[in-house]
Amino acid sequence: MRLVISGAAALDPDVARGFEAMGVEVLQGYGLTEASPIVSVNRDKLYRHDSVGLPLPGLEVEINNPDKDGLGEIIVKGDSVMLGYYNNEAATNAVLKDGWLYTGDLGRMDETGFIYITGRKKNIIVTKTGKNIFPEEVEAYINKSPYIKESLVSGRENDKNDETIVVAQIVPDIDAIKAKLKIDTEPSPEEVYNLIKSEIRSINKNMPVYKRVVDITIRENEFAKTSSKKIKRYLEKTRV
Repeated sequence: MRLVISGAAALDPDVARGFEAMGVEVLQGYGLTEASPIVSVNRDKLYRHDSVGLPLPGLEVEINNPDKDGLGEIIVKGDSVMLGYYNNEAATNAVLKDGWLYTGDLGRMDETGFIYITGRKKNIIVTKTGKNIFPEEVEAYINKSPYIKESLVSGRENDKNDETIVVAQIVPDIDAIKAKLKIDTEPSPEEVYNLIKSEIRSINKNMPVYKRVVDITIRENEFAKTSSKKIKRYLEKTRV
């Protein structure tokens, strides 16, 4: 096997580099059903591990209403974009405007046309001071811990000052924790919490203050997921 195309969920650049070191090239792409379904993909000899690649020929891709960092909603136009949702004019009008498909995905494009996705528009956490926090970005940092299987980040108002803080639900990797603690029995809830809390403190050091995880909840069960293994965020309400 020489080449793998990755899609559906974000690919950790370190994973792609790991496969590349073994002689297997992993190229990330991006798309959605409404675009039939591919919008962009990295090329065999022209790629960025942290990008979803260049738009397909015949497709126009723009960043709508970008902020000072170039971040905005990704919009797409071209023959492969759908005509609309069947018998649902309201839903169609919400995403199709002047031929442009408003994807609901937030990202940026560099000067060479490569697309970088930061998260979903509906998931974004906005602080009282106007700072934008992308849960997917924070989760990517958290999930690098060998003691964490998966996480779900959300925002919550701080009762003390009415500011929005970042909180996380975390599914621990119990086997990895047992190996770390050098025990054969199940670790106590306190042992699990203390180890995960220590991991979060280390992770927070690499993030701006406003993105740091303030509180955590440890879950016993994994999150409900779609067929493409994405967490069903709409089913998960923070328990912190």
